[in-house]
Amino acid sequence: MTARKILIVEDQFIEATDLRQILERAGHKVCGFAASVKAANEKIKTENPEFVFVDIFLKGTETGIDLAHQLREQNIPFIYLSANSDQATLEAARATHPYGFLVKPFRERDILATLDIAIYRHSHDLEMRSGMEKTRQSGPASVNKTGHFPGIIGKSPGILHVLDEISKVAPFDSAVLITGETGTGKERLVDAIHRLSPRKGKPLIKVNCAAIPPELIESELFGHEKGAFTGAIDRRIGKFELADGGTIFLDEIGEIPTEIQVKLLRVLQEKEIERVGGASTIHIDVRIVAATNKDLYKEMADGRFRIDLFYRIHVFPIHIPPLRERKEDIRPLAEHFLAHFASKFGRNATSFSTKALRQLSSYPWPGNIRELEHLIERHVLSTTTAIIDNIDLPEPTRNRPENTATDIKSIEEMEKAHILEVLRKCHGKVSGAGGAAELLQIPTTTLTYKIKRLGIVWQYS
Repeated sequence: MTARKILIVEDQFIEATDLRQILERAGHKVCGFAASVKAANEKIKTENPEFVFVDIFLKGTETGIDLAHQLREQNIPFIYLSANSDQATLEAARATHPYGFLVKPFRERDILATLDIAIYRHSHDLEMRSGMEKTRQSGPASVNKTGHFPGIIGKSPGILHVLDEISKVAPFDSAVLITGETGTGKERLVDAIHRLSPRKGKPLIKVNCAAIPPELIESELFGHEKGAFTGAIDRRIGKFELADGGTIFLDEIGEIPTEIQVKLLRVLQEKEIERVGGASTIHIDVRIVAATNKDLYKEMADGRFRIDLFYRIHVFPIHIPPLRERKEDIRPLAEHFLAHFASKFGRNATSFSTKALRQLSSYPWPGNIRELEHLIERHVLSTTTAIIDNIDLPEPTRNRPENTATDIKSIEEMEKAHILEVLRKCHGKVSGAGGAAELLQIPTTTLTYKIKRLGIVWQYS
């Protein structure tokens, strides 16, 4: 690992000192501490740090998020430190595009792994910018959107922006995370990224992580040796090994169990796999493209997705807007599906009436492009005329009865209420004999972090 010059922005002296010792043991140079945004800006001017660790909650009126916006403008990469990992905090931090996020209390290996990922992401960002600048200087690229993206149909600003993003990232080996609702066409983007990349002549292996039972996913991804477990009658080559030299697409990556996420992170870091039951490592060279319809920030806040894995795959995010936000694309998509299914089934349907197009445009499409495709297929099969005059749309979701469960509390709300109740019984005493930590059977430091993370303010009576 290349040594970096690092500034620590943290208002807790003990935590800042611990962090400094960890970083210096790993060979990095810590150029100073700052407990507020003002002090941090002064240090940045005099020290020119290469990386900044910044706590979200600092002394003074400004927060670490305020500082993060300034760091972004100065192109200084930063990693957040916080005792508060709730969704609201993660969403606010997300808007500043950090290179990592560490939730207190953290371990030494978490700090170093997060910094390693941040360095990796930042170097790839610089490489990508350099490559794009060379491309710009050599003349404007003639990207024909229809020619380079077969199967992707649309003219809305939203989809054109997505295609521009694909054009930027495809020539590089950076990991790509595609987000969007179910049915928006994420797999089509993966095909385009692979086709436009230097790996286009190598395999593109697609894995639907949600369709693999948890007990089999390790074997499916990394392979297994004969006799590795009951039923392993032959050696199996895993998806990563099959994708060597090419691209692997991990669809619904948010469904991977946390215990497999650890192993996946190691594969991405070390570029090596071990088959289940194997005794040796196998070097692999693959590009990672992942996709999810889940809010991974919420998954991280709830402890279901690893923060270090997220920042390893979140090098170049691409978001596909839902079809309801791309009204201009409904007609060309519908006409494409009409022509496709009419040819496939030998039907004479050729167009839609004005009324039918108006119906298609006014529907919210909760199932997105996939729902539109299936609807048009159904109408092509049932029509007896060349012009489809009426669209039999599903009942709008908004008219269906909703389940109201206002009396159900979240796990975080119940945890907060429980800690408050214990504090009342202990008259606000946190540590020592008869303190809340002793009753809850957890370390005092853990309870202190929970109190801060949950925003518990104890009023002494």
